[in-house]
Amino acid sequence: MATQIVVAGALISGSTLLVAQRERPAELAGLWELPGGKVAAGETEPDALIRELREELGVDVVVGDRLGADVPVGENLVLRAYHVTHAGGTPHPHDHRALRWVSAADLESLAWVPADRAWLPELTKRLGG
Repeated sequence: MATQIVVAGALISGSTLLVAQRERPAELAGLWELPGGKVAAGETEPDALIRELREELGVDVVVGDRLGADVPVGENLVLRAYHVTHAGGTPHPHDHRALRWVSAADLESLAWVPADRAWLPELTKRLGG
């Protein structure tokens, strides 16, 4: 089976990061993550991230550089994070329980989806923490 790439966006504004609280599945509900989703066949990673953040948050973004390393999940899933810049729209939790802007000081205290914790050192650095 081919590896499925899942892209996540680190939307940073000044010294704050937008995080999203999962609604589902049950085992992840209530945990915080960088929003994003699966890359569809024939789609580039930046295109997938632009589409996912438009669907999930109602925002347009410009995809920048990679953030941290790949995070393998199980046997066939790889998470990749990118720094994204807000280009339009007001963030709204279309697919999440809640959204929140957090600072570097808040990162460690959040109940993160386990895989996303791998990016905390890089996020802390980018937020000036």
